[in-house]
Amino acid sequence: MRALLFAVFAAAGLAGTALAEPADPVARVEVTLSPELQQKAVEEYGLKDVQRLAEDLRQDAARQIERAGVLAGGRLELTLVDVKPNRPTFKQLGDKPGLSMESFGVGGAAIEGRAISMDGVVTPVRYKWYETDIRQARFSSTWSDAQHAIDRFAAQLGHGNLYARR
Repeated sequence: MRALLFAVFAAAGLAGTALAEPADPVARVEVTLSPELQQKAVEEYGLKDVQRLAEDLRQDAARQIERAGVLAGGRLELTLVDVKPNRPTFKQLGDKPGLSMESFGVGGAAIEGRAISMDGVVTPVRYKWYETDIRQARFSSTWSDAQHAIDRFAAQLGHGNLYARR
């Protein structure tokens, strides 16, 4: 069935177009992990979890700047500097058998980068948010506060609050 579907799309010249990026993106968003976070992800949190957060950051930032029309034709280079989970990750649970999924704490994230406009003007971007009230963490999932920080960053970016006005 899949082969037949692919053959139909290939014959129509449409193979791969459903997954392709738009030909003229509003702004390109790139996200990397800081070397410290990369090491922490491999050794402590689990690389897959942190890479998923980085991809969420890329998608959320791209969606918000496209929606708001901020940085049209430019580029946004972001670095996920730090993340803290609210609950133990699967890797942490596997590495420390006595650790419980019922353990919780405050989490959050730090993001740095730069916005490069179409005319080459570079504007630094920096954002961090960590929960301060542990009572809020009791009913959170593993990455709730980090996700919240990413969502808040993207919303602020989309409103133009983190992108300096000239």
